[in-house]
Amino acid sequence: MIKVKEIVATLIPIIIGGLIALVIKTFLVTAISVDGSSMAPNLYANETVVLLRHAQVKRNQIVVFKAAGVDKNNHYLKPNTLYIKRVIGMPGDRIRYSKQGNLYINGKYQAQSYISPLQRKLGTTLLNPGVKPAKGICLGSNRTFKVPAKTYFVLGDNRTISNDSRYYGFVPAEKIQGVAKAFPWSRNHQLVNSYK
Repeated sequence: MIKVKEIVATLIPIIIGGLIALVIKTFLVTAISVDGSSMAPNLYANETVVLLRHAQVKRNQIVVFKAAGVDKNNHYLKPNTLYIKRVIGMPGDRIRYSKQGNLYINGKYQAQSYISPLQRKLGTTLLNPGVKPAKGICLGSNRTFKVPAKTYFVLGDNRTISNDSRYYGFVPAEKIQGVAKAFPWSRNHQLVNSYK
């Protein structure tokens, strides 16, 4: 009888700790690994970031979202495939990219200091050959487009190779899994964690 009590006394804290960890990972925060180089030079393949599941999404933050049903160009997506991109446009924003690659949101110039001038100009406005831009998106034409309600316009920081809203359109809010934050020791944590 004493051994059973000892086993139960040992197992109960382990079970409770496991349940607490599961709740935290499922509903609050989890670590994920970046796959690919669409967010370089700020995030690299295999770099680990923290995903804050209930953080409020703000412009210029990096978000993780479920790609299935969003990226209709990729027919090989698994239901649990996640993409990581930077939020450029919030619901209701009016976005305009000039021919020089300058970004204007609601009439105000956005510096985009987290990417190089070359990425701002050529990487954003020149699309991959043979690929059509998503419906409603016009870049480098000086024309304005509006981000629909309950959706986001997202781009990868490595604009020349990123598969993002330019190709598959706006990301529905319900697909967003959370806001990504880099660890303080990451090489570009300030550019990842800042949203100004």
